[in-house]
Amino acid sequence: MLRVEDLQTSYGPVKALDGVSFEIEKGRVTAVLGANGAGKTTLLRTISGLERPRSGRVLLDGLDIGHEPVERLVRLGIAHVPEGRGVIAELSVDENLRLGGLWRRGGARDVLASVFALFPRLVERRAQPASTLSGGERQMLAIGRALMARPRLLLLDEPSLGLAPQLVAQIMRVLRDLARDGGLTILLVEQNARAALSVADHGVVLNLGRVVAQDAPAALAADGQLRHAYLGF
Repeated sequence: MLRVEDLQTSYGPVKALDGVSFEIEKGRVTAVLGANGAGKTTLLRTISGLERPRSGRVLLDGLDIGHEPVERLVRLGIAHVPEGRGVIAELSVDENLRLGGLWRRGGARDVLASVFALFPRLVERRAQPASTLSGGERQMLAIGRALMARPRLLLLDEPSLGLAPQLVAQIMRVLRDLARDGGLTILLVEQNARAALSVADHGVVLNLGRVVAQDAPAALAADGQLRHAYLGF
């Protein structure tokens, strides 16, 4: 579904991505792992159109989308949940969610019930301002808002950051179910390698903007040198 070919993205003279290549199959979870500064966030920002690649290609179902505007990528089915749970604090939970489906005809009312089914806690908080939510609830809201656009490809940047282990496990289960039962394709950036590999179908390890390994999760987890050098467990 998604193919990244020899992707290079720079900030001035600094290469954040230096020849990154990999493929993602439809309905699968692909985990992108690596230390801070490896290029993980830049990869997601380049795929979602927030950064322009210097060279290389990003292909969605064979269509080169590397230089398409962000709004065009949203309509093509890409949703990006950035690091930091970027919800609008002044708006209610319900308003945040409806904003995610605003561009769709009817405001995607039909999707709202499915989001509430995934995250029942949000039903209880529906009328509350997002500013009153806990960190875990904000992450649920950020993911739910992205799902309101009915994406085909969901990009997630560090969804477990700062969350208690129980909440991390809950969010990872939701992501696994969205892919396996709902057919959603997910590209998951994570520093919590254990959590990411527990739900991923494939793993890609970055270091200093380059792919140093990519394999099945079990194979990556079994490589002691790789775990010590790049995965932190």
